Parts: sequence; structure tokens; C-alpha cells
Amino acid sequence: MAEFKENYVVDGDGNHIGVLLDINDYNKLLEELEELDALRAYDSAKRSGDEAIPFEKAIEEIEKDR
Repeated sequence: MAEFKENYVVDGDGNHIGVLLDINDYNKLLEELEELDALRAYDSAKRSGDEAIPFEKAIEEIEKDR
């Protein structure tokens, strides 16, 4: 996982209430979250035991239902 330099926003008591990230670090974080989401979806699909169908067929079925 990428390392990020955080700058904390603190309240009057010194409690961390927010984080400021460099925009490039933020974008990297979003990319990693998207990849993690895709991996979780893949794992879930594999566990479901549903029959796999070709991509083109899936698109045909989606378009037919529109």
C-alpha cells in the first residue's frame, strides 16, 4: 500500500477531527479503493457459484432489458 503524508485538522482540545491529503495522494487512495472494491466483487462472484457467461452475452442481456 502506498504511504501518505497526512496533515491532521485538530479541534480546540487537540483531537484529530480531519485529515488533509495532497491531491495526488488522495487520487492514489481512490485508485487503491477502486481496486480493492473490484477484488471484493470478484471474490464474491467466485463464491456465489453462479454460471459464468461471456461478456458479450451479458451486454446483450442488459441491452435487451432496457
